[in-house]
Amino acid sequence: MALLELSNISKHFGAIHAVNDVSLSLQAGEVTGLMGDNGAGKSTLVKMIAGNFRPSHGTMRMAGAELILHRPVDARRHGIEIVHQDLALCDNLTAAANVFLGRELRIGFGPFGILDYAAMYKRAGQIFAELKSETRPRDLVKQMSGGQRQAVAIARTMLSQARIVLMDEPTAAISVRQVAEVLNLIRHLRDQGLAVILISHRMPDVFSVADRVIVMRRGRKVADKRIAESSPEEVTGLITGAIEQA
Repeated sequence: MALLELSNISKHFGAIHAVNDVSLSLQAGEVTGLMGDNGAGKSTLVKMIAGNFRPSHGTMRMAGAELILHRPVDARRHGIEIVHQDLALCDNLTAAANVFLGRELRIGFGPFGILDYAAMYKRAGQIFAELKSETRPRDLVKQMSGGQRQAVAIARTMLSQARIVLMDEPTAAISVRQVAEVLNLIRHLRDQGLAVILISHRMPDVFSVADRVIVMRRGRKVADKRIAESSPEEVTGLITGAIEQA
């Protein structure tokens, strides 16, 4: 059974049809590359899965049960996490503080409770170790590389026992070495049984780490194929419209 199924999902903003009649499924332990030109509907589709938008039509099911999301916190309760392109990190805080931001651990009760920094540093360190990242819990985010920042954002999703992680352009504007580090983080998520959607314009990254590729054009899904059964040339043709469907 698929972890998440979307059936004939559409999203309209007045006369603008951002997503039209898209069906797809996500499997645990699989990375799905989501590709398409700007305005193809990728971000709108992912925002519906993340609870930011309600579908205009269609249904979503998680592990066979209908999934209705009114807001992002509903998606988080179901184990759906999103890593935004801007990462939404606080540069003046440590890695551990960012991982636990809004979910801090405390000692004591009520007004007498204080933050349990030792426990947060320990748990954050365990998560970074699971990700095989060199990021250290006490490091300040403002001193980190792009790859380390991605590790912090991904660690935050693992804190909540995520089942699905949505990643928006995680390798944009970082060095080649940092790209390799981020792709390894994505592989570790997959190896731990999570379903990952990777939104990316970088063809080599998708073909390096994804198991499947979904291509969207003008709000519609035009391809959903195993990576082994496609090629960068075919995906480029689908994105540009030189190939209509695959």
